Amino acid sequence: MEPSEVITHKNGRQRKLVGFPLNQNMRYTTKDGKSDSETDDEEETASLVKDSGVEDGGHTVHPGIYGELGNVSLLLFLYVLQGIPLGLAGSIPLILQSKNVSYTDQAFFSFVFWPFSLKLLWAPLVDALYCSRFGRRKSWLVPTQYLLGLFMLYLSATVDSLLPREGGANVVVITGVFFLLTFLAATQDIAVDGWALTMLSRENVGYASTCNSVGQTAGYFLGNVLFLALESADFCNKYLRDEPQDRGVVTLSDFLFFWGIVFLISTTLVGLFKREREPSRGKKKEVEETKDVWETYKLLFSIVKMPTVFTFCILLLTAKVGFSAADAVTGLKLVEAGVPKEQLVLLAVPMVPLQILLPLVISKYTAGPRPLDVFYKAYPFRLIIGVEYALLVWWTPSVRGEGGFPIYYYGVVLLSYAVHQVALYSMYVACMAFHAKVSDPLIGVGGEWTLRRTGHSGLDLLGLKKRIIDCLFFFFFVPQLCVKEGGACVTTLDGYYVECVVCVVIGVAWWVWLGKRMRQLQEESPAAWRCRKNQS
Repeated sequence: MEPSEVITHKNGRQRKLVGFPLNQNMRYTTKDGKSDSETDDEEETASLVKDSGVEDGGHTVHPGIYGELGNVSLLLFLYVLQGIPLGLAGSIPLILQSKNVSYTDQAFFSFVFWPFSLKLLWAPLVDALYCSRFGRRKSWLVPTQYLLGLFMLYLSATVDSLLPREGGANVVVITGVFFLLTFLAATQDIAVDGWALTMLSRENVGYASTCNSVGQTAGYFLGNVLFLALESADFCNKYLRDEPQDRGVVTLSDFLFFWGIVFLISTTLVGLFKREREPSRGKKKEVEETKDVWETYKLLFSIVKMPTVFTFCILLLTAKVGFSAADAVTGLKLVEAGVPKEQLVLLAVPMVPLQILLPLVISKYTAGPRPLDVFYKAYPFRLIIGVEYALLVWWTPSVRGEGGFPIYYYGVVLLSYAVHQVALYSMYVACMAFHAKVSDPLIGVGGEWTLRRTGHSGLDLLGLKKRIIDCLFFFFFVPQLCVKEGGACVTTLDGYYVECVVCVVIGVAWWVWLGKRMRQLQEESPAAWRCRKNQS
């Protein structure tokens, strides 16, 4: 008879070792037939769940979402703060347009949005380098938000010289300044995403993505829509004042100063009073333990080299060419045609609840095994919207009257925006659903969360595509109104329409030939998306 040994754990479970002595590479089983590793996982999971609840007569009572409203509120607030600089960066093009800045300069300013597409490059640094005594996520969150606050205070004192009320704007300096601002916001985003994994209990961690969506949308609304409305003299004189004045209720300097103070105060409170969750005594290291930085970068590089992932990158790189003109230029052309920018901004208000609800509705259709079918079906509709946008720009001057634009015109613009959002979110949610479906489980929980949040931008070849296309088209197709040496440059054909037609033709060709290839990626086996990594 084979020798045996029974080990009793502190939780009462008995483990019977069969055929000892055992070497380090052998597995042993428990009395209930489960392997040692499965038992360890169960014990660790039970310990984690126990930490997230309270004991009542030997039973664990989970607090539910109502027991973590404080953590959820903090996450929501941090994501709102993240959306403020993004909203401000999104409002600058409309301010530049009112100063008759050329489209070439507008294209150059679009580089400020690179950090959120490129953040995958330094995400492993944020994940791996930290001071354990201060907190893994606070080590990056607190300094980054302090820098954001101080940077905003500095900008509040200097932005008037960069964007004077009279005369041109220094686009190069403005681009550099807001590039740094969005870089800090992207770094804060990485830290908050990682903290969400441990700030919330296992049963409530799914609310982190909801906090991100709602908080960032709200922050963008405050930094973009609300700011442009309060900064507009016409809007304030029409809706907020009895006596007209030549400027709005707030200036860009005032807005930056206010949020700079908010960043400094809130960051101080978080640094002093909010502690990161620590492992219980005797408990195993948490699942999201740090990986070596170099190993993480090697892993990312090996993922990109995989044939399926590389093909997906190329497809996403070329997919959005078809509607790049409509997305990038239409709003500026409407302002150029005389539509008040504050009115366009106000049309974004009813879009906010739509942007929150659309992912919930669309996810029902992308939850199956073929989420990219939704992407493929929505693609031609978004191309049609691009054509409709061009017709809208062409129609706008003929509708303008002495008193401005009629109500029905704004209804048409609002309907166009709403349909565009449906097509845009259908494609976006489908891509994210597919990315989540094929994510490599080899990457740890913390790393996978960072990659999943930045994966769409990262697989979109780091977002470079749209910026390059913007610059090329602005340089070669968009005409500039100029007066030079007493002469005048007369536009006979607006390059915007040429750009729209060229983009739509390219988009139709992509849909016919490459769209089917994207759908075929769903038929690849799960092993085709798994990263092979030699382990010692």
